[in-house]
Amino acid sequence: MELMPYIVKERPDTGLFNAKLGIWLFLSSEVMLFGALFSAYVLLRTGAPHWPHGSSILNVPIGAFNTVVLIASSVTMVFSWAALKENKFGKFKLNLGLTILLAFVFLIVKAIEYGAKFEHHLYPKTSTFLAIYFTLTALHALHVIGGIVVNGYFWGPGARMWQAEPERFVNRIEIAGIYWHFVDLVWIFLFPTLYLL
Repeated sequence: MELMPYIVKERPDTGLFNAKLGIWLFLSSEVMLFGALFSAYVLLRTGAPHWPHGSSILNVPIGAFNTVVLIASSVTMVFSWAALKENKFGKFKLNLGLTILLAFVFLIVKAIEYGAKFEHHLYPKTSTFLAIYFTLTALHALHVIGGIVVNGYFWGPGARMWQAEPERFVNRIEIAGIYWHFVDLVWIFLFPTLYLL
């Protein structure tokens, strides 16, 4: 069986292998999605006569903690890829496992934060600000869950690819890392926009 070309090697026309080209195309659509939601936020905020300050409704220390958690998870994601480049599979498993664990920590903290809002009867229907807050953060949380699924697969059953096709496996972890860094970058924009401004 002949493999599709450019699975592992770079394409001469783009300098990227197929999966990397694919993830950049996918992320460009994600940028448009989040960009549209950020634009809606800006338009609604500038048009509203009395817009609440995020820190008056949201818990800034919790948001800051989650920011640190996601930044740390980006670091461990890079370390997992670097471990494969150094041919250290055990170190890869440790770092990717830490990435997954930190993603779960982020989601648990976000669930606690949502719970506190609901206890105080603060729902998306309460105000335009909360509607945007829940829409943006819930959509982001879905992307975090997607990252957990993909990284969990590569940490578990997908890790068998390391034995059969190590170069392709390294490429797949790089692709998963690019996606994960995008998820983190979105939060780095969400945190100051919603919590601080």
